[in-house]
Formats: sequence, structure tokens, C-alpha cells
Amino acid sequence: MIDISTGVKMKDSDFRRIKEYIENEVGIKLPYIKKTMIESRLNKRRNAVGVQTFSEYLDHVFAPGVGKVELINMIDAVTTNKTDFFREPEHFHFLTKQVLPSYADKNNLKYIKLWSAGCSTGEEAYTTCMVLDDYLKKTSSFHYNILATDISTEVLRKGMNAVYNMERVANIPLETKKRYLLKSKDKTKNTVRIIPELRKKVTFQQLNFMDDYYDISFKFDVVFCRNVLIYFNKPTQEKVIRKISRKIKTGGYLFLGHSETIIDMNLPLQQLGPTIFQKIDA
Repeated sequence: MIDISTGVKMKDSDFRRIKEYIENEVGIKLPYIKKTMIESRLNKRRNAVGVQTFSEYLDHVFAPGVGKVELINMIDAVTTNKTDFFREPEHFHFLTKQVLPSYADKNNLKYIKLWSAGCSTGEEAYTTCMVLDDYLKKTSSFHYNILATDISTEVLRKGMNAVYNMERVANIPLETKKRYLLKSKDKTKNTVRIIPELRKKVTFQQLNFMDDYYDISFKFDVVFCRNVLIYFNKPTQEKVIRKISRKIKTGGYLFLGHSETIIDMNLPLQQLGPTIFQKIDA
């Protein structure tokens, strides 16, 4: 009997099945150089299902109605989620120095809606909460909430739990840590948790950028969609940003990652900076 707990090599044909599904249904590019990484991650899922080969595993995953739960597990394992607190801080500086004062002057700002699109484990959403809460301590009061979406149910669970290892919060300023992080009562755990007042500001929701329609019933003042487009090809990037743009209020703002561009795309957005855009009338 074969020991299914040991690592099993993935055939090229198996990788192609995964690659085609992920690229067509999730939109994420999977070049062949990622085969070893995918093999390593999915060996754990193959073992959990209790089959001996990747071919059997994929037959189970793609069986109509049978492998639905495991399909979600496979997507969680395959998709890469990299994020940090206060990543690309110039965006948060622009938010507090340009966006919020402008809204307050023009619209008598009372409420602001923000979207962390491709939120991963929640660091971006909670950073935004910290920035907004700090801003509110110095200015007139307004209310806000944040929608945080991702395709991975696993990272969404982690975001909702809002517990992070100490090394994950190392680059948060000390005073900010004191205000917004709670150390674990269990002295054996080197973890912190976001305070309840900020956790209640964030709603986590599963969303696939490849869906034809985004199940969101309102429009946003600010959208962060950073370091997400890099996983898509250019035609998919344009389709995704066009759908996101439909969820941005006219005059609202879109922030992309530092290595991303939408230049030469036919979109209702005007560029304010290298990775900062404003929604205009279509």
C-alpha cells in the first residue's frame, strides 16, 4: 500500500488542468515555473482527501457536485496572498492630506465607504481603519466602513479573526500599536489582535474578480486594489478595473499597487499620480 502522506510528483497533464481552471475561472496566471510550488501546496490537500495521485485528486475536485468544498480548498491553496500593514504608505498620506479634506470641503462629509479589493488577511483594511481613526481624532467627525473582499475563504477567516503574529505588526508605529492592538492573554502566544472598535468597521466578503457581476449593492468613495492586477493578463486587467470602476462614485478614488498600470486602457478614470486615479463621468 502506498503511503499517501509522502510527497507525490505532479504530472504535467495535472498541472495543465489546474492551470486552465485557475486562469479561466479565477483569472490568475499560473506559469509553468510555479509547478513545484503548486505541487507542494496541493500535496497537503491531496493527502487530506485521501487519494494517491494528483489525477485522482483533480477528478474528485472537478466531479459535479461532489468536490465543491474541496474546490474552494484548492483555490485557497493555489492563490498567493501577500500583504503587509502600512504597505505603500504614500497612499495613506494622500488619503488623509488630499482625499478626506477635499470631500469635507465639497460634500460636507458625513459618511465614507471604502473597499479593500483583494484584501488577503486584512492588513490593508485594518491599516485603513487605523489611518481613518487617527484622522478623526484631529478633525470633524464622520462615519466610515470598509468592505474587504477576496476569493480565498481561508484568508477571509483570518481577516475576520484579526489575530496576527508579532512579526507581522513589526512595521506599525509604536503609538499606533498601543492604540489599536491587544496582546494575547495567553503568554505562550506571541500574537496580537485588532481592537473590537476597528474590527466592527470591516465587513469581509468572498468575491471573484472574474465574476460577470460583483454582488455589491452600493458605490464607494475610495477603492484600494493594490498588487492584484499583477496576477492577470492585460485584457483581464482591463475587464476587472472596468467592473470595479462601476462600483466607484463619480469623483471617487482608486489606488493601485506601485508596479501596476492601467495606461492605454479605455476606462472612466483620470490619473492623479503614478498609481492614483479618480473616477470621471463615463
